[in-house]
Amino acid sequence: MEDLGDIVHGLEPELGPVEGEPAPLAGGITNRNYRVRLGGTDYVLRLHGKDTDLLGISRSAEAAANEAAAQLGLAPALAASFHGGMVTRYVPCQTLSAPQVAARAEEIALALRRFHDAGVTLPSPFWVPDLIAAYERTLRARGTVAPPELQIAGELAERIAGTLPADEGRPCHNDLLPGNLIADAGSGRVMIVDWEYAGMGDPWFDLGNLSVNNDFGEADDERLLAAYHDRAPARAERARLKLMRLMSDVREAAWGVVQGSLSDLDFDFAGYAERHFGRLRAATGGGELERLLAQVGA
Repeated sequence: MEDLGDIVHGLEPELGPVEGEPAPLAGGITNRNYRVRLGGTDYVLRLHGKDTDLLGISRSAEAAANEAAAQLGLAPALAASFHGGMVTRYVPCQTLSAPQVAARAEEIALALRRFHDAGVTLPSPFWVPDLIAAYERTLRARGTVAPPELQIAGELAERIAGTLPADEGRPCHNDLLPGNLIADAGSGRVMIVDWEYAGMGDPWFDLGNLSVNNDFGEADDERLLAAYHDRAPARAERARLKLMRLMSDVREAAWGVVQGSLSDLDFDFAGYAERHFGRLRAATGGGELERLLAQVGA
Protein backbone atom coordinates (compact mmCIF):
# COMPACT_ATOMS: atom_id res chain seq x y z
CA MET A 1 0.00 0.00 0.00
CA GLU A 2 3.01 2.30 0.43
CA ASP A 3 3.66 2.34 -3.31
CA LEU A 4 -0.04 2.89 -3.96
CA GLY A 5 -0.02 5.78 -1.50
CA ASP A 6 2.92 7.35 -3.29
CA ILE A 7 1.08 7.04 -6.61
CA VAL A 8 -2.10 8.61 -5.26
CA HIS A 9 -0.21 11.50 -3.66
CA GLY A 10 1.66 11.97 -6.94
CA LEU A 11 -1.68 12.79 -8.57
CA GLU A 12 -2.42 15.67 -6.20
CA PRO A 13 -0.88 18.44 -8.34
CA GLU A 14 -3.21 17.43 -11.19
CA LEU A 15 -6.35 16.28 -9.39
CA GLY A 16 -6.25 17.90 -5.97
CA PRO A 17 -5.55 16.78 -2.40
CA VAL A 18 -6.13 13.18 -1.37
CA GLU A 19 -9.16 12.50 0.82
CA GLY A 20 -9.26 9.18 2.67
CA GLU A 21 -7.67 5.88 1.74
CA PRO A 22 -7.85 4.05 -1.60
CA ALA A 23 -10.55 1.36 -1.59
CA PRO A 24 -9.98 -1.81 -3.67
CA LEU A 25 -12.61 -2.52 -6.33
CA ALA A 26 -13.64 -6.10 -6.99
CA GLY A 27 -13.35 -7.72 -10.40
CA GLY A 28 -10.73 -7.50 -13.08
CA ILE A 29 -8.37 -10.28 -14.14
CA THR A 30 -5.65 -8.14 -15.70
CA ASN A 31 -5.22 -5.07 -13.49
CA ARG A 32 -5.74 -3.86 -9.92
CA ASN A 33 -8.40 -1.19 -9.42
CA TYR A 34 -9.09 1.25 -6.60
CA ARG A 35 -11.63 3.94 -5.83
CA VAL A 36 -9.85 7.11 -4.74
CA ARG A 37 -10.97 10.62 -3.85
CA LEU A 38 -8.94 13.66 -4.81
CA GLY A 39 -9.97 17.29 -4.78
CA GLY A 40 -13.53 16.46 -3.80
CA THR A 41 -14.04 14.09 -6.76
CA ASP A 42 -14.17 10.29 -6.87
CA TYR A 43 -12.02 8.44 -9.38
CA VAL A 44 -11.09 4.90 -10.38
CA LEU A 45 -7.34 4.37 -10.29
CA ARG A 46 -6.06 1.37 -12.22
CA LEU A 47 -2.63 -0.15 -11.81
CA HIS A 48 -1.71 -2.05 -14.94
CA GLY A 49 -0.97 -5.75 -14.60
CA LYS A 50 2.37 -7.40 -15.20
CA ASP A 51 3.69 -7.54 -18.80
CA THR A 52 0.33 -6.53 -20.26
CA ASP A 53 2.00 -5.44 -23.50
CA LEU A 54 2.50 -9.16 -24.17
CA LEU A 55 -1.29 -9.60 -24.08
CA GLY A 56 -1.70 -7.31 -27.09
CA ILE A 57 -2.52 -4.20 -25.08
CA SER A 58 -1.54 -0.78 -26.40
CA ARG A 59 -1.85 1.84 -23.66
CA SER A 60 -1.80 4.66 -26.21
CA ALA A 61 -4.69 3.04 -28.10
CA GLU A 62 -6.53 2.53 -24.82
CA ALA A 63 -6.23 6.20 -23.88
CA ALA A 64 -7.29 7.39 -27.33
CA ALA A 65 -10.28 5.02 -27.40
CA ASN A 66 -11.37 5.96 -23.88
CA GLU A 67 -11.15 9.67 -24.74
CA ALA A 68 -13.18 9.20 -27.92
CA ALA A 69 -15.81 7.06 -26.16
CA ALA A 70 -16.09 9.57 -23.31
CA GLN A 71 -16.70 12.39 -25.78
CA LEU A 72 -19.56 10.33 -27.20
CA GLY A 73 -20.96 9.78 -23.70
CA LEU A 74 -20.18 6.07 -23.87
CA ALA A 75 -17.43 5.86 -21.23
CA PRO A 76 -16.23 7.57 -18.05
CA ALA A 77 -13.82 10.41 -18.79
CA LEU A 78 -10.08 9.83 -18.60
CA ALA A 79 -8.75 12.11 -15.83
CA ALA A 80 -5.03 11.30 -15.71
CA SER A 81 -2.44 8.78 -16.79
CA PHE A 82 0.95 7.85 -15.41
CA HIS A 83 3.61 5.23 -15.96
CA GLY A 84 1.96 1.97 -14.92
CA GLY A 85 -1.61 3.13 -14.67
CA MET A 86 -4.45 5.52 -15.38
CA VAL A 87 -7.30 7.35 -13.67
CA THR A 88 -10.89 7.72 -14.86
CA ARG A 89 -13.89 9.46 -13.36
CA TYR A 90 -15.84 7.27 -10.97
CA VAL A 91 -19.41 6.71 -12.15
CA PRO A 92 -21.98 5.48 -9.60
CA CYS A 93 -23.29 2.48 -11.45
CA GLN A 94 -24.55 -1.05 -11.55
CA THR A 95 -22.44 -3.71 -13.24
CA LEU A 96 -24.66 -5.60 -15.66
CA SER A 97 -25.05 -9.36 -15.58
CA ALA A 98 -25.04 -11.32 -18.83
CA PRO A 99 -28.88 -11.57 -18.90
CA GLN A 100 -29.13 -7.82 -18.29
CA VAL A 101 -26.71 -7.17 -21.14
CA ALA A 102 -28.76 -9.40 -23.43
CA ALA A 103 -31.95 -7.56 -22.45
CA ARG A 104 -30.32 -4.29 -23.59
CA ALA A 105 -28.84 -5.65 -26.81
CA GLU A 106 -30.38 -2.92 -28.96
CA GLU A 107 -29.05 -0.07 -26.83
CA ILE A 108 -25.56 -1.56 -26.77
CA ALA A 109 -25.66 -2.18 -30.52
CA LEU A 110 -26.35 1.50 -31.14
CA ALA A 111 -23.57 2.53 -28.74
CA LEU A 112 -21.09 0.29 -30.54
CA ARG A 113 -22.21 1.60 -33.92
CA ARG A 114 -21.58 5.18 -32.76
CA PHE A 115 -18.07 4.28 -31.66
CA HIS A 116 -17.30 2.27 -34.79
CA ASP A 117 -18.43 5.23 -36.92
CA ALA A 118 -16.65 7.88 -34.83
CA GLY A 119 -13.89 8.36 -37.38
CA VAL A 120 -11.17 7.81 -34.77
CA THR A 121 -7.88 6.23 -35.83
CA LEU A 122 -6.31 4.26 -33.01
CA PRO A 123 -2.55 3.66 -33.01
CA SER A 124 -2.81 -0.14 -32.84
CA PRO A 125 -4.42 -2.87 -34.96
CA PHE A 126 -6.51 -5.70 -33.56
CA TRP A 127 -6.94 -8.93 -35.48
CA VAL A 128 -7.22 -12.31 -33.79
CA PRO A 129 -5.01 -14.42 -36.11
CA ASP A 130 -2.17 -11.91 -35.66
CA LEU A 131 -2.76 -11.85 -31.91
CA ILE A 132 -2.64 -15.64 -31.65
CA ALA A 133 0.65 -15.73 -33.56
CA ALA A 134 2.08 -13.14 -31.15
CA TYR A 135 0.84 -15.15 -28.16
CA GLU A 136 2.54 -18.28 -29.49
CA ARG A 137 5.82 -16.37 -29.86
CA THR A 138 5.51 -15.10 -26.28
CA LEU A 139 4.98 -18.62 -24.95
CA ARG A 140 7.98 -19.95 -26.86
CA ALA A 141 10.16 -17.10 -25.63
CA ARG A 142 9.20 -17.91 -22.04
CA GLY A 143 9.81 -21.62 -22.49
CA THR A 144 6.14 -22.41 -21.91
CA VAL A 145 4.71 -25.43 -23.70
CA ALA A 146 1.41 -24.43 -25.28
CA PRO A 147 -1.46 -26.91 -25.12
CA PRO A 148 -2.28 -28.59 -28.46
CA GLU A 149 -5.66 -26.85 -28.41
CA LEU A 150 -3.96 -23.52 -28.95
CA GLN A 151 -2.60 -24.50 -32.35
CA ILE A 152 -5.98 -25.92 -33.34
CA ALA A 153 -7.68 -22.69 -32.25
CA GLY A 154 -5.16 -20.62 -34.22
CA GLU A 155 -5.81 -22.65 -37.35
CA LEU A 156 -9.55 -22.16 -36.85
CA ALA A 157 -9.06 -18.40 -36.61
CA GLU A 158 -7.03 -18.37 -39.82
CA ARG A 159 -9.68 -20.38 -41.63
CA ILE A 160 -12.49 -18.10 -40.50
CA ALA A 161 -10.45 -15.00 -41.39
CA GLY A 162 -9.85 -16.36 -44.88
CA THR A 163 -13.58 -16.81 -45.46
CA LEU A 164 -15.00 -13.59 -44.02
CA PRO A 165 -15.59 -10.57 -46.23
CA ALA A 166 -12.89 -7.94 -45.82
CA ASP A 167 -13.84 -5.05 -43.56
CA GLU A 168 -11.95 -1.81 -43.28
CA GLY A 169 -10.34 -1.34 -39.91
CA ARG A 170 -12.46 0.74 -37.56
CA PRO A 171 -12.09 1.57 -33.86
CA CYS A 172 -13.32 -1.32 -31.73
CA HIS A 173 -13.45 -2.19 -28.01
CA ASN A 174 -12.70 -5.92 -28.40
CA ASP A 175 -13.38 -6.96 -24.78
CA LEU A 176 -17.13 -6.80 -24.14
CA LEU A 177 -17.34 -9.00 -21.07
CA PRO A 178 -20.29 -8.43 -18.70
CA GLY A 179 -18.04 -6.65 -16.21
CA ASN A 180 -17.09 -4.06 -18.83
CA LEU A 181 -20.69 -2.89 -19.32
CA ILE A 182 -22.25 -0.72 -16.63
CA ALA A 183 -25.52 1.13 -16.13
CA ASP A 184 -25.02 4.73 -15.01
CA ALA A 185 -27.01 5.13 -11.78
CA GLY A 186 -27.93 8.69 -12.71
CA SER A 187 -29.03 8.40 -16.32
CA GLY A 188 -29.61 4.66 -16.49
CA ARG A 189 -27.78 4.46 -19.81
CA VAL A 190 -25.23 1.78 -20.59
CA MET A 191 -21.58 2.81 -20.53
CA ILE A 192 -18.54 0.80 -21.61
CA VAL A 193 -15.37 0.62 -19.52
CA ASP A 194 -11.90 -0.96 -19.77
CA TRP A 195 -10.74 0.00 -23.26
CA GLU A 196 -7.31 -1.61 -22.95
CA TYR A 197 -7.77 -4.02 -25.89
CA ALA A 198 -9.11 -1.29 -28.17
CA GLY A 199 -7.65 -1.12 -31.65
CA MET A 200 -8.44 -0.80 -35.32
CA GLY A 201 -10.28 -3.96 -36.24
CA ASP A 202 -13.45 -5.55 -37.59
CA PRO A 203 -16.67 -4.23 -36.00
CA TRP A 204 -18.14 -7.69 -36.41
CA PHE A 205 -15.68 -8.93 -33.79
CA ASP A 206 -17.22 -6.54 -31.25
CA LEU A 207 -20.67 -7.91 -32.10
CA GLY A 208 -19.58 -11.54 -31.84
CA ASN A 209 -17.56 -10.84 -28.70
CA LEU A 210 -20.55 -9.16 -27.05
CA SER A 211 -22.86 -11.98 -28.09
CA VAL A 212 -20.82 -14.96 -26.94
CA ASN A 213 -19.47 -13.41 -23.74
CA ASN A 214 -22.98 -12.53 -22.60
CA ASP A 215 -24.66 -15.80 -23.59
CA PHE A 216 -26.93 -14.30 -26.25
CA GLY A 217 -29.51 -16.64 -27.70
CA GLU A 218 -30.76 -16.60 -31.29
CA ALA A 219 -33.44 -14.01 -30.52
CA ASP A 220 -30.88 -11.78 -28.77
CA ASP A 221 -28.55 -12.02 -31.76
CA GLU A 222 -31.40 -11.10 -34.07
CA ARG A 223 -32.20 -7.98 -32.01
CA LEU A 224 -28.49 -7.07 -31.87
CA LEU A 225 -28.02 -7.25 -35.64
CA ALA A 226 -31.31 -5.57 -36.46
CA ALA A 227 -30.51 -2.62 -34.19
CA TYR A 228 -26.91 -2.31 -35.39
CA HIS A 229 -27.82 -2.33 -39.10
CA ASP A 230 -31.29 -0.78 -38.75
CA ARG A 231 -32.83 -3.60 -40.76
CA ALA A 232 -33.50 -7.31 -40.60
CA PRO A 233 -30.23 -9.29 -40.94
CA ALA A 234 -29.50 -11.50 -43.91
CA ARG A 235 -28.58 -15.17 -43.52
CA ALA A 236 -24.94 -14.46 -44.37
CA GLU A 237 -24.82 -11.82 -41.61
CA ARG A 238 -26.22 -14.24 -39.05
CA ALA A 239 -23.52 -16.71 -40.06
CA ARG A 240 -20.86 -14.02 -39.85
CA LEU A 241 -21.91 -13.18 -36.30
CA LYS A 242 -21.68 -16.84 -35.30
CA LEU A 243 -18.22 -17.12 -36.83
CA MET A 244 -17.12 -14.07 -34.88
CA ARG A 245 -18.44 -15.71 -31.73
CA LEU A 246 -15.98 -18.51 -32.49
CA MET A 247 -13.21 -15.99 -33.17
CA SER A 248 -13.90 -14.42 -29.78
CA ASP A 249 -13.58 -17.76 -28.01
CA VAL A 250 -10.28 -18.39 -29.82
CA ARG A 251 -8.97 -15.11 -28.41
CA GLU A 252 -10.29 -15.74 -24.89
CA ALA A 253 -8.85 -19.26 -24.74
CA ALA A 254 -5.45 -18.14 -26.02
CA TRP A 255 -5.50 -15.17 -23.65
CA GLY A 256 -6.07 -17.50 -20.71
CA VAL A 257 -3.07 -19.61 -21.70
CA VAL A 258 -0.74 -16.61 -22.03
CA GLN A 259 -2.02 -14.75 -18.99
CA GLY A 260 -1.46 -17.88 -16.94
CA SER A 261 2.24 -17.64 -17.74
CA LEU A 262 2.45 -13.89 -17.08
CA SER A 263 0.15 -12.80 -14.29
CA ASP A 264 0.70 -12.79 -10.54
CA LEU A 265 -3.05 -12.34 -9.87
CA ASP A 266 -4.85 -15.06 -7.91
CA PHE A 267 -7.05 -16.41 -10.68
CA ASP A 268 -7.56 -19.77 -12.41
CA PHE A 269 -6.35 -18.80 -15.89
CA ALA A 270 -5.98 -22.45 -16.95
CA GLY A 271 -9.62 -23.07 -16.11
CA TYR A 272 -10.61 -19.90 -17.94
CA ALA A 273 -8.78 -21.09 -21.06
CA GLU A 274 -10.32 -24.55 -20.87
CA ARG A 275 -13.85 -23.15 -20.62
CA HIS A 276 -13.34 -21.36 -23.91
CA PHE A 277 -11.57 -24.27 -25.57
CA GLY A 278 -14.52 -26.43 -24.51
CA ARG A 279 -17.02 -23.96 -25.93
CA LEU A 280 -15.11 -23.96 -29.21
CA ARG A 281 -15.21 -27.74 -29.39
CA ALA A 282 -18.95 -27.75 -28.78
CA ALA A 283 -19.69 -24.99 -31.29
CA THR A 284 -17.64 -26.42 -34.16
CA GLY A 285 -18.82 -30.02 -33.97
CA GLY A 286 -21.41 -31.79 -36.07
CA GLY A 287 -20.66 -29.94 -39.29
CA GLU A 288 -21.79 -26.57 -37.92
CA LEU A 289 -18.54 -24.85 -38.85
CA GLU A 290 -18.79 -25.98 -42.47
CA ARG A 291 -22.36 -24.75 -42.71
CA LEU A 292 -21.44 -21.32 -41.35
CA LEU A 293 -18.45 -20.96 -43.65
CA ALA A 294 -20.62 -21.88 -46.62
CA GLN A 295 -23.37 -19.44 -45.63
CA VAL A 296 -21.08 -16.46 -45.07
CA GLY A 297 -19.39 -17.05 -48.40
CA ALA A 298 -22.64 -17.41 -50.32
